[in-house]
Amino acid sequence: MTMNDSDVRGILHRATDDLVSPPGLLAEVRRGGRRRVVRRRTVLAAVCAAVVAVPVAGVLDLPGGAGEATVASPLLDQPTRGDLATDEGYLRQVLQAWQRRIKEVEDQTRGEPHVVWAGGTPAGPAAYVAHPTAHGTTVGFVEYTAGGPRVRTLTQATGTGTDGLEPAALLGPQRDVLLVLDFGQPVELSPQLLYKPDGKVERTFEPVVFRDGAAVLSVPPQRTKLTVALSRTPIDRQNMIHIDGTREILFPDDKDRPAPPVLRHTLPGAEGTWGTDPAVQQVGTPTEALAEYIDPVGSHTHNGSPRLVVYGATPDGRRLLVETLQYDDDPSRVIALLARKYLPFEAVASTTTDWSAPLPVRLRLPDDQGVLVAAEGSALSYRVGDGQWQDAGRDAALLPATATDVRVTDSNGTTTTVSVAS
Repeated sequence: MTMNDSDVRGILHRATDDLVSPPGLLAEVRRGGRRRVVRRRTVLAAVCAAVVAVPVAGVLDLPGGAGEATVASPLLDQPTRGDLATDEGYLRQVLQAWQRRIKEVEDQTRGEPHVVWAGGTPAGPAAYVAHPTAHGTTVGFVEYTAGGPRVRTLTQATGTGTDGLEPAALLGPQRDVLLVLDFGQPVELSPQLLYKPDGKVERTFEPVVFRDGAAVLSVPPQRTKLTVALSRTPIDRQNMIHIDGTREILFPDDKDRPAPPVLRHTLPGAEGTWGTDPAVQQVGTPTEALAEYIDPVGSHTHNGSPRLVVYGATPDGRRLLVETLQYDDDPSRVIALLARKYLPFEAVASTTTDWSAPLPVRLRLPDDQGVLVAAEGSALSYRVGDGQWQDAGRDAALLPATATDVRVTDSNGTTTTVSVAS
């Protein structure tokens, strides 16, 4: 199958219409980018024919005849490493399990498989195997089970080096053992994702120390969400390392999560400043402007909370864009961005939301540019001090900076008064 730019754009758009996409993603996919870009959903499986190494249920069968020459991999030429490298009984079990799996997926192998690493872990013995094929090298982790070694995800690599291979796996029933192979490149680990008081992400990284071809690390249990992250250096999305064994977390019951509902609103006066109705155009948020709020190398799901997007204009004539980010079961973060004409957006304020509250969003803008409030399906009004109530429309509004109270009337007619400052 041959893909052109339109094909790839269409697939990515359909799969990631609820995401903030990093710049250059299309170019990375087309040139066989070595890293996946994962935010709340894994999307590159849809374009697996265009990337260098892609984990699939079986093995990716790239176009070409069975008689093509095998692409050599340095993994095939190195002696087995690890503290079980000389355990012939265990290596035999690993290779038997591997051959059974290869037969099941009908991979076009060439030659014999090679155990790259075999060692003990707190989750039981584990191994990593490489096998030459008609189109490159098939690799995969082998984990311990009560019934014997079991082959995990198989990955088809078409390059001659280790670029694009994913050298890490979560092991054990609690997924609390992280096995990282030494492919000759510095790797750093972040055990958890934290948030600063202003909503920006915070990760602390530490170098992974390898011994005899791998590092076996204890990490917090990764059963319901991924808090750990790995990256080659320098640490960025391009160098993110995908961790095998995360599909059960990202896709429970092997099903994708429904996309969160998108609540998109254009405030009065916005079209004059924007020059169009940005909601109709579905103007997206520049990733660069949200860089400090986006996990640079983590993989996350979402809890189905709404994604609020608001377009507006500030009293001093700047464009206002409000975006929502939400990871796993963490609270949603609502971020306000401002931009003057022809200038890029800049994140200026953020808050967390409680979607069960009468007024889920209250966000004060800097420079006395107002207070952004939102309550989907509700009528909104405000007052200053003990003054008269002023109508503010429905769903979302930018109130004057002097507003002190908001009155919210939901679809059932229930009215709640909320202090702007509370």
